Amino acid sequence: MADMEVGFLGLGIMGKAMALNLLRNGFKVTVWNRTPSRCEELVEHGASAGETPAAVVKKCKYTVAMLSDPAAALSVVFDEDGVLAQITQGKGYIDMSTVDAETSFKINSAIKEKGGDFLEAPVSGSKKPAEDGQLIILAAGDKELYEEVEPIFDVLGKKSFFLGAVGNGAKMKLVVNMIMGGMINAFAEGLVLAESSGLSQRTLLDVLDLGAMSNPMFRMKGPAMMSSNHAPNFPLKHQQKDMRLALALGDELAVPMPVAAAANESFKKARSLGLGDEDFSAVYEVLKALGPGSV
Repeated sequence: MADMEVGFLGLGIMGKAMALNLLRNGFKVTVWNRTPSRCEELVEHGASAGETPAAVVKKCKYTVAMLSDPAAALSVVFDEDGVLAQITQGKGYIDMSTVDAETSFKINSAIKEKGGDFLEAPVSGSKKPAEDGQLIILAAGDKELYEEVEPIFDVLGKKSFFLGAVGNGAKMKLVVNMIMGGMINAFAEGLVLAESSGLSQRTLLDVLDLGAMSNPMFRMKGPAMMSSNHAPNFPLKHQQKDMRLALALGDELAVPMPVAAAANESFKKARSLGLGDEDFSAVYEVLKALGPGSV
């Protein structure tokens, strides 16, 4: 599929890794980022740079977006020189940002009105899976477009799911990240409790890894958390945004989510302490600070 021309909007931690993967696999890629200097490294690897989202869409049959939040996802579509200015029949727009279903509905409706096709396709996975092409892709929307862009998804992910109508991808992603937010909080509390009890945190990690709770996240995050290394793979401010969106979905459906609500408060506290740009595992620092001897 080396002749497939792909536009890519948004070159943050995830977007940059994903666009590089497409280039490495022979795709022609035209990139755009709100801060233009972020495009330079991609251009060095063979990408073209577009001056506006509209310019990228005009040039490419398929355009992928990977943006930080619903506000950014909407502005790239609806602002002057945005996606809508050039989307036409025969062009596909694939938004891989993590947003709420309402945001996807708005984008889908506007793209369809112009004759274009739309997929929401948020991903499960952070920086390392993005670099390795091992993301899990949660797509929903136009089935034909999904089938056409499978070569793109095959490069970016280890598995892609087609979940039906627009909104289902967004909801699935929020459920996944809500569970992850609860897990990292429980894990952080356990690490703090073990240390406060005079136990070895390293031994706790070994015990967890041998039992039913063994999982790659604890294995990867545990040693980093113990040494307070929170270099961002998935920034905490984005995790808190996902908790907020998941809780809003719970409100809408009258689903009680007491654990998620408590986890969200920990992430909010971490943000108030200036940890928003650190990895989401930095919630550990909040729980540590609240522990014995902290007053």
